[in-house]
Amino acid sequence: MSDQADNVLKASNRNGLMLALFAAVSTGLIALVHLITKDKIAEEIEAAMARRLNEIVNRTEYDNDVYHDCKLLTDVPLLGPQSEVKIYRMRNAGQNHAVFLTSVAPDGYAGKIKMVIGIYKDGTLAGVRITEHQETPGLGDKIEIEKSEWIEGFRGKSLIIPEDKSWSVKKDGGKFDALTGATITPRAVIKAVKNALLFYQQNQTTLFDAKNQCSASKS
Repeated sequence: MSDQADNVLKASNRNGLMLALFAAVSTGLIALVHLITKDKIAEEIEAAMARRLNEIVNRTEYDNDVYHDCKLLTDVPLLGPQSEVKIYRMRNAGQNHAVFLTSVAPDGYAGKIKMVIGIYKDGTLAGVRITEHQETPGLGDKIEIEKSEWIEGFRGKSLIIPEDKSWSVKKDGGKFDALTGATITPRAVIKAVKNALLFYQQNQTTLFDAKNQCSASKS
């Protein structure tokens, strides 16, 4: 019996060692894959942002390296629940031109609606694009530029045009069209865009003049 028990113990120890080795190798491979792909993922995210940026603000309007000219912020209630917000600055011939920021509407019909917003120096909207949402296909998803032109209705708007009380859907007495069969979704987007304009109005000078926190890495 003692020999059998000894063999069982050795087999158990051997299996435990193999499991530990397998876990260590797996963890190492995961870490290696993350290390290899993290820069690629970051590049793809930046490329996607760049495409949206150039849909909103024409590339001919600014001449600086936008992605290496930004201010980092945390805890910005007016821009929704985000752990960190990057405020990109667009300049032309050294002059302030516009900012490009992310915002999150927490109260969409099916959850959070993420968007990017361009605001010109004078406080007018260059445009808005939706980047992520879970809204109902065929209804709420019409906030996407690929599905309808509704989102283009923000271009040229400001806190003055329309007046403050008109920043809502027509059903609520405002100036913005709703989406057929979906009112909660546009309400959430309109509120988030207006809040972004309020944030810009309150922080315009510091946003443009703040020290750059996205400097290009030196090789």
